[in-house]
Amino acid sequence: MTSIMVQCPEEVLISLKEDAETFGRELSLAAAMKLCELGRLSSGRAAQLAGLSRVAFLSKTAEYRVPIFDASPEEVQEDARNA
Repeated sequence: MTSIMVQCPEEVLISLKEDAETFGRELSLAAAMKLCELGRLSSGRAAQLAGLSRVAFLSKTAEYRVPIFDASPEEVQEDARNA
């Protein structure tokens, strides 16, 4: 596994009341969520980046307000009519 170093001012950790390890995990999850939202990573790969199972990752998407499905309102209405 490749490691990527991110510099973080100590003041940020103090403000967040977190240690570097906890913040690193949170940062990985936030990055994974955003990359998934942008369509740059699948939910499976994003889960892998976050160090979670795909099910656990998908269950956290609401917390980060990341839509799981990329359907337009018209598509949702059509699906509802066809159900």
